[in-house]
Amino acid sequence: MLDTLYNKTYNPDVLSCLANLSNDEVFTPPSVANAMLDLLPQELFSNPDAKFLDPACKSGVFLREIAKRLLEGLKDKIPDLQERIDHIFKTQLYGIAITELTSLLSRRSVYCSKYPNCKYSVSKFDTVEGNIFFNNTKSTHLWISGKCLHCGASEKEYGDKAREGLERHAYQFIHNAIPGELENMKFDVIIGNPPYQLSDGGGGAGKSATPIYQLFVQQAKKLQPRYLSMIIPSRWFSGGKGLDKFRDDMLNDKHLTKIIDYSDSKNCFPSGVDIPGGICYFLWTKDTESLCTIKNILKDGRESVLERKLNDFDILIRYNDAITIVNKVMSKKECYLNSVVLSRKPFGLESNTPFDEGGDVLLRSSKGLGKINRSKIIMGNDLIDKWKVIISKVSYEHAGVPDKDGMMRVLSVLQVLPPNSSCTESYLVANTFDNENEANNMLTYLKTKFVRFLIMQMLASMNMSKSTFSFVPLQDFSKPWTDEELYAKYNLSPEEISFIESIIRPME
Repeated sequence: MLDTLYNKTYNPDVLSCLANLSNDEVFTPPSVANAMLDLLPQELFSNPDAKFLDPACKSGVFLREIAKRLLEGLKDKIPDLQERIDHIFKTQLYGIAITELTSLLSRRSVYCSKYPNCKYSVSKFDTVEGNIFFNNTKSTHLWISGKCLHCGASEKEYGDKAREGLERHAYQFIHNAIPGELENMKFDVIIGNPPYQLSDGGGGAGKSATPIYQLFVQQAKKLQPRYLSMIIPSRWFSGGKGLDKFRDDMLNDKHLTKIIDYSDSKNCFPSGVDIPGGICYFLWTKDTESLCTIKNILKDGRESVLERKLNDFDILIRYNDAITIVNKVMSKKECYLNSVVLSRKPFGLESNTPFDEGGDVLLRSSKGLGKINRSKIIMGNDLIDKWKVIISKVSYEHAGVPDKDGMMRVLSVLQVLPPNSSCTESYLVANTFDNENEANNMLTYLKTKFVRFLIMQMLASMNMSKSTFSFVPLQDFSKPWTDEELYAKYNLSPEEISFIESIIRPME
């Protein structure tokens, strides 16, 4: 009966909608939507008074799958099918579309018609939008010095002139334009997959982007639903532009009761959507305070479930099996590598700095080895004549995503530079030394699985920084180090060693 309800009308023309979406508006597969709905107390779907909101409708999949559950759960309370359909669609399900196109797609998915006041709609409304709202005129960016005050978008890319005739992506839910019908409504469940980021006009060629998914989470919490569930990038665990406060709020929120984390987003989105740093969805419960149950879903299909306190560290360590290892390392109370890794652009040289024919200082750049005139080096002159251990700023994998075997190399280029040398901002200077032996010993140390595993716990994007090395202890580099020596020094158990060995690939 339910399949008949959703299949008896014509199929929606989704291609025009898909073509006009931004790259950061990712469709949710029905299987994932249902997995998120499975986190909720299932008695909600037998409650005729429960209200549900998707504040970022794209395909309407969440509302459609909720409708299926309610149609089944309310059979005994509202036996007449049409009466049950009308009750569910008119009093229980609500959505705010992110664009005009997705409003049409969502209505067609939910009501079986993009215009719910027409004869094709399975529930007849008096308006063309039903309970899935979109108002392009009221939802606007507020430009301050070229950026939107609400979401950080670039006026150059999303202003009225730049987007004439196109969607402006001024999402209603986070731009103080919540439809009046919903403004004072109390929702039992807010659930959805918000847009992830918008260009802020910064960075090389204006390609920098600002995360916005956290704004949807924060706005949803303000509405005080009984339950909140959203699927968002996992990079908030330890990094991300402008996410420090959001991370702190999430880690200290005892209402955050469940997190399901995919280290590789392609395991979550079958369409092959690649989200750097992975993807996660969570359950927030208004009336419950507890430890958080975190489920890791690894590349090879392995799962790990652990009930954890989220704020034990300043970041959220992704892997449950890494917690005891990091705790053993931190218990030594040593100094850590982030205290010696130099800040970005140690010699003041851009990544595209050209070589100088006849230059007098060796220059390592992403193009390889060349020479540069010493007069062009505007910073770090005291480092030029030191031995230097450098690390490529970009990690080997795509923001810590494992390979097909579920393993990672983590670090890309590692090199010792001799005196009379420098590097561009494509590299981090891990440390400097007065002699070659100590530099080579540090290089050997960085190649160990132990060190690369600890670095991996801080990786939230493709780019590394000083903070990426916050868990890596400094050692005596008058001697070389092996994994076996490090495992013994930090008293790792056979199980802990096995986990490191199973996830970190050998590095020649």
